[in-house]
Parts: sequence; structure tokens; C-alpha cells
Amino acid sequence: MPPSHSVNLSWNDASGAVGYNVYRGSQSGGPYAKINSVLGASTAYTDGAIQGGQAYYYVTTAVDSAGAQSGYSNETQAVIPSP
Repeated sequence: MPPSHSVNLSWNDASGAVGYNVYRGSQSGGPYAKINSVLGASTAYTDGAIQGGQAYYYVTTAVDSAGAQSGYSNETQAVIPSP
């Protein structure tokens, strides 16, 4: 059985945010796809749907009480070891 991998993400709380969306891409600069199914109030997220030997790129957005979504955060990269 191949080893399982996960990426633990965390970020700073944004003023006025009621929740966050997390996006993942396979190349730097996007495109990104939203990976959280519901708006998360936490400033942390664990992505367990990844494969070894790949690089992933993550950004988040903040959502305010009116439902307005911010632009993308700075991008972070995770390189997953090969199985």
C-alpha cells in the first residue's frame, strides 16, 4: 500500500473575515480549483487528497459577512515525495 500524504496549511486571520476558501493548483500561478466543500471559519486546512511525486500550489481567499470574497492570498507550494 502506498504511503498516504497530506498537506497542512495555515494562514493569518483576515480582519472582517467570517470564513475562508482554499484553492489548489498543479502549476504556479494557477489555475486553481476550490478544494473545501463548505466555507471554513478556521485558519487551517488539511489536504489529504494528494498524490506522491507531485507538486501542489495553494492559495486562500477570505469571505466577509456579506459574502464578498477577497482576491487570492500569496501562493504556497508543497512538493510531495514519491511513493
